[in-house]
Amino acid sequence: MDLGPLNICEEMTILHGGFLLAEQLFRPKALAEMTKSDWEHVGQPIVEALREISSASAHSQPFAWKKKALIIIWAKVLQPCPVSPSDTEIRWQEDVFFSVGNMIPTINHTVLFELLKSLEASGLFIQLLMALPTTICRTELEHFLEHMTIDTSSRDVSFFLDVWWELMKHKDNKQDPLLSQFRTMAHKYLPSSDEFSHPPKRFKSDPDVCPTMPLLAMLLNGLKQIQDRILSLGMKCYALANLADMLTVFALMEDDPQEVSAVMYLDKLATVISVWNSDTQNPYHQQALAEKIREAERDVSLTSLAKLPSETSFVGFEFMHSLLQEWGEELQVMLNSSQGTNYDSFRLCESLTSLSQNLKLYLDTTSLSKEERQVVSELAECVKDFLRKTSRVLNKKGFKDEDITASIAMAIIEQKMDRHMEMCYIFASEKKWAFSDEWVACLVNNRALFQEPDLVLRLLETVMEVSTTERVIPQSQIKQVIILILECYADLSLPDKNKVLSGVLHCWGRKGLSERLSAYLEGFQEDLNTTFNQLTQSASEQGLAKAVASVARLVILYPEVTVKKMCSMAVINLGTHRFLAQILTAFPALRFTEEQGPNSPTTFLVSCLKETVWTKFSTPKEEKQFLELLSCLMSPVKPQGIPVAALLEPDEVLKAFVLPFLMLDVEEVDLSLKIFIQTLEANMGLEEYWLQTCSPFPLIFSLCQLLDSFSKYWQFPQEKRCLSLDGKDLVIHILDLLCETVLANAETLSPDTWIKSLSWLHRKMEQLDWTISLRLKNFFEGHFKCEVPATLFEICKLSEAEWTSQAHPGYGPGTGLLAWMECCYISSSVSEQMLSLLVVDVGNPEEVRLFSKGFLVALVQIMPWCSPKDWQYLYQLTRRLLEKQLLHVPYSLEYIQFVPLLNLKPFAQELQLSVLFLRAFQFLCSQSCRNWLPIDGWSHVVKLLCSSLTNLLDSVRLIQSVGPWAQGQDQDLTQESLFVYTQVFCHVLHIMAMLHQEVCEPLYVLALEILTCYETLSKTNPSVSSLLQKVNEQRFLSSIAENISPKERRQTLLQKISNF
Repeated sequence: MDLGPLNICEEMTILHGGFLLAEQLFRPKALAEMTKSDWEHVGQPIVEALREISSASAHSQPFAWKKKALIIIWAKVLQPCPVSPSDTEIRWQEDVFFSVGNMIPTINHTVLFELLKSLEASGLFIQLLMALPTTICRTELEHFLEHMTIDTSSRDVSFFLDVWWELMKHKDNKQDPLLSQFRTMAHKYLPSSDEFSHPPKRFKSDPDVCPTMPLLAMLLNGLKQIQDRILSLGMKCYALANLADMLTVFALMEDDPQEVSAVMYLDKLATVISVWNSDTQNPYHQQALAEKIREAERDVSLTSLAKLPSETSFVGFEFMHSLLQEWGEELQVMLNSSQGTNYDSFRLCESLTSLSQNLKLYLDTTSLSKEERQVVSELAECVKDFLRKTSRVLNKKGFKDEDITASIAMAIIEQKMDRHMEMCYIFASEKKWAFSDEWVACLVNNRALFQEPDLVLRLLETVMEVSTTERVIPQSQIKQVIILILECYADLSLPDKNKVLSGVLHCWGRKGLSERLSAYLEGFQEDLNTTFNQLTQSASEQGLAKAVASVARLVILYPEVTVKKMCSMAVINLGTHRFLAQILTAFPALRFTEEQGPNSPTTFLVSCLKETVWTKFSTPKEEKQFLELLSCLMSPVKPQGIPVAALLEPDEVLKAFVLPFLMLDVEEVDLSLKIFIQTLEANMGLEEYWLQTCSPFPLIFSLCQLLDSFSKYWQFPQEKRCLSLDGKDLVIHILDLLCETVLANAETLSPDTWIKSLSWLHRKMEQLDWTISLRLKNFFEGHFKCEVPATLFEICKLSEAEWTSQAHPGYGPGTGLLAWMECCYISSSVSEQMLSLLVVDVGNPEEVRLFSKGFLVALVQIMPWCSPKDWQYLYQLTRRLLEKQLLHVPYSLEYIQFVPLLNLKPFAQELQLSVLFLRAFQFLCSQSCRNWLPIDGWSHVVKLLCSSLTNLLDSVRLIQSVGPWAQGQDQDLTQESLFVYTQVFCHVLHIMAMLHQEVCEPLYVLALEILTCYETLSKTNPSVSSLLQKVNEQRFLSSIAENISPKERRQTLLQKISNF
């Protein structure tokens, strides 16, 4: 059947036949003269024709054809008469109803209204009525009301109430082409003087804001006219319910009321349909469930975009009051009896309950005149009294069938009706329905609807809860449902998967779904191993999306196992940490915070890292990969097409992997410091002052405590020294960086808080070595003076405005120079300041001699506790003192065979430094000092010595390479350089002879390097005199090397010397 163009077809032929038979039965009168009383005798053929059409079209669209037929009939009624020949020609070309309309004889409104009544087509009547232009719409309703008030029968009353109810439920269907054609036709039939006789485009929107309002007022007036003909109790319930709903929705409620919740909506549907199922007289009793739901949805979803005029509303209030007074008693008797269980009585009570609530609200919130308030108050009291006398009995009857609620929800989902997605949420959450055959089938058939994160999570919650109850559910069915849910999860976007993962972690913690569903998750370990084997083999940008999808499934099942496996692989498998970090950062949900104690929340990922890899590193490479992994997790590299987010914040990294380990005797202290500096440097540019959350002042003090432990370094047993003295430089660097950052963000604290924090830190510093406080000189500047031993004032001109003396144990008379040198290795700026403030009279040889002796003693006291950078500062200081001739180092002749005729002035500093280091080690190795240090302490001072001697050799090479141009000499400095090499070599061997053999390896290597320098340089001077000198030097050096042990080193040195 063609429901498009209105052309002549088989159905129209049947309709035509029905009208011909009716016409024959009514002769000699014309159908246009028919009255209401004639219909029962004449109208049957027309009704049967329409029923035949609907029956024949049952397998296509019977309702649509019924609508089409009624449009054709109504168009015939509206068609102007008489039709002139010119009109006929125009309509033949333009009127889509012309050809089919000519198959129907001229008819009047009686035929139309009686046909609608016979077909019980109140819904279609309202659809077509509301499609008409406003003027025609009102005129047609007037005709209808006139028709209803003539010889009003019980069927007339029933149809009138149906029409009224349909009008309140009506919603425009602007997409229906049949209604559009009907509207266009009606417009063309309007007289040219009518206000709507403009082109059809004017009717894209109705000129009235809400055309329903005047129609409702007309129906209210119609009800008054037929009031006396409403005789049955059912019709009285119906009429009162209609009036109550009209007043509630179109007079009392807000213009845009809030939509009821999905649960309440479903509850209302279930109640209505349950009543229909129990009411055998209801027209929907035999309908299929889907049809019942569609109609019930209209019944429970009354809304209005406008309100009735105030005048109409108060007419309605007064009429409602009078009807309740007139009918109330008999209705109460009926409602309290067994006859009261039907849809009309149910709807009456529901409508009156809603009216009562809205009347109360209306009285409380609306400004009314005294007369108006009296009208509303009297109605409210009357309704309340009526309900009080009936509600107790009605409540006991329990209209709703609990078992049908699930079926309704699932039917809405299956048919994708209004609010079907909300039904999906109820479906996913309702534990009682879960795992029934219908529930599983609905999930299977509508899987695509459940591909939303909240729905997946609700389904998981339901399955987790129901599967662990005492309900007997086949294991295969549980497994089927879990697979279905995981498939829905797999089809989600990555952000949505993260929402589900976040929900899983918050509901079930780190165990995830495995906490309760492990029995149904067979083969997980195999999947885990397979997936991660593939990851390690395809760690590339191209394979990232696939890897993320694979891990997404594993991480929701076993979050802890999966994340720990990835953390372990990222550290152990070389080169995979970046790729695995990219996968992890694709799941920001892993920033789930676990409560591990009263005040120690930590994120899930941090816990996994600590439990899996932290403190378990077996090689430096693993530590390095861990460092890089942390960096990637804090500052993820953003791959194309995959959203990623930082999983670790710098403050939590410090709290988890740094703060607890800032102690010299903690094994992890070295790695913690590396993490500290990496975190600080990587996050220096952050706009937010993240350090504030780490309590920066206690953090500074923790670093100072660690720094303080280096002042007693060699007093600790070896197992308590987990950080070498080299690490001291890193601690100092971190402290400087930390103080710089805190100072730069001082304005984030109030002045009062800043002063209190500084004061707290300054008090705490009193517990530590005084030099530590001096390292914070810039930090405390302007607030506190530098506190130093009083003896420092004896050799320095210190300003009392900036410096203050304190009594420090161990700094008695004569220790001023020791304190001065300790200041000098704090930083280059402090060293320069100390040098400028030093009080030594260069013109007094005795004062210089005493200073030089004191300097050597202080150097010996300080050297073992110096870090490489400390020692570098002292090395530079020593050179400055030699330059300024403040330091006198007498040169002995112990390693000179004869006085050479050489100019050694360019190398004076280098020779003095070499002798100074020899004297220092003679002092260190003397009887009074040799027990100061353990073996690794001697190794440390040897390493410091070697670094300085290496610098010294570099300096010799630089001076020699500059040549006579800088020195103003005619010859080069080759002979002088060779002499210096010889002296340094002898000094090194002398020091080796004083030390334990096991600490001499660096000095031995240095000695070989010196011989290489000597050999290389000597080959540049092949003269006879130099050859003779070379032979003499070989003998001399060999005689020195003869004293070296062990034998292997001695032989190597002698072999090297013999090759000159």
